[in-house]
Amino acid sequence: MLGEEWTIVSAGGSTGEAYYAKSAQKRLFLKRNSSPFLAVLSAQGIVPKLVWTKRLENGDVITAQEWLDGKELNPEEMQHPMVANLLGKIHHSAELLDLLTRMGKKPMDPSFLFQNLKRLAVESNDVVVPVAIHQGLKFMENHLPILTGVKQVVCHCDLNHNNWLVSNCGQLYLIDWDNAQIGDAALDLGMLLNWYIPEQDWDNWLEMYGIQNHDNLYTRMHWYMIYDLISTYYTNQLSGKFVEATKDLKELYPLVERAKLYSKS
Repeated sequence: MLGEEWTIVSAGGSTGEAYYAKSAQKRLFLKRNSSPFLAVLSAQGIVPKLVWTKRLENGDVITAQEWLDGKELNPEEMQHPMVANLLGKIHHSAELLDLLTRMGKKPMDPSFLFQNLKRLAVESNDVVVPVAIHQGLKFMENHLPILTGVKQVVCHCDLNHNNWLVSNCGQLYLIDWDNAQIGDAALDLGMLLNWYIPEQDWDNWLEMYGIQNHDNLYTRMHWYMIYDLISTYYTNQLSGKFVEATKDLKELYPLVERAKLYSKS
């Protein structure tokens, strides 16, 4: 497709669908069947510039983006105001939300997520549901009502620091949009703040993000944190990763206790 003058190597990753391409004049980042709304993300400066899109005879779509010199953010750099500003821009983008909606994506249903976790608890190998799991599910059930009627946004759903790239020119990008969903911004915010931002800095970080009136945001954030950790626990358990599952349980108990404190404030 590109010609013999190009050298193409795998870019790694879990899907094996991404590649680096290099010729004497150009360098490109190629991906097979990338997210269809990559063009809008590119136009808004959220991902590196989209150069072209080509459809193969077998129906696969190949996208080519600029291959930029730069680096991934490390965990400490996730506290930079640029991260808060870019995520705020994404969550407040009506254009992204409209396009994902027109692509047929439906908003995430918290009730469905909760019922799925309860099913996993029933079908698990645990003779007795661990206390931390029981308390986590109870918290989620009690606070389901505050998750209804919340403004829906485009959520990235994988805000790991490896997906944040800064170019040598200082431009920040958020890549890997394959898991994007429509849902409560608390889903993304809970993930990022819990992993990377010291709790005493949450208020300041959210102000940079663009929120001053938190309302019940922290409770909703913890709801999704608990959901994610319980889901991870059962994934590890079913995969036979019992050491990791035990670690998940140890993390869950203090998380639920902190969630209770925020729900009372």
